[in-house]
Amino acid sequence: MEKTERVVITNICLIYKDDKILVQERTRKDWPGLTFPGGHVKKGENFHDSVIREVKEETGLTLLKPILCGIEEFKILNKEDRHIILYYKCNRFKGRLRSSDEGRVFWIKREDFKKADLSHDLDRMLKIMESDTLSELIYYVEDGEYKSIIR
Repeated sequence: MEKTERVVITNICLIYKDDKILVQERTRKDWPGLTFPGGHVKKGENFHDSVIREVKEETGLTLLKPILCGIEEFKILNKEDRHIILYYKCNRFKGRLRSSDEGRVFWIKREDFKKADLSHDLDRMLKIMESDTLSELIYYVEDGEYKSIIR
């Protein structure tokens, strides 16, 4: 009988205004560098409410109308879990920006974004989030190594 995989669902959100993008400088070492706010979907929580909650916890901002704009999936070598990251974007929000124990949050100009110390593949995530034709970043294992495709 085939073993059922466990699915771990998280979200990440591109928050933007004018020529700036909100980034988070993570304190955790498992995925260092600048990233976008987000986190785990809790049991029984819908995806939309989850991204609003996570962004509020990490930035102090309340998202107004976040839009689902992409998805990522991957498996960790030698584990049964499948990880799914839901990509959101939003340029409507309220509240006062503040950092959390997850990391310092701040606005960065788009022109400085790619020159910054980004978390792994954040530039590829942004490409999908801003695209009208791309929607997926998929990691797979081939010959014991990670490979990826964007489509």
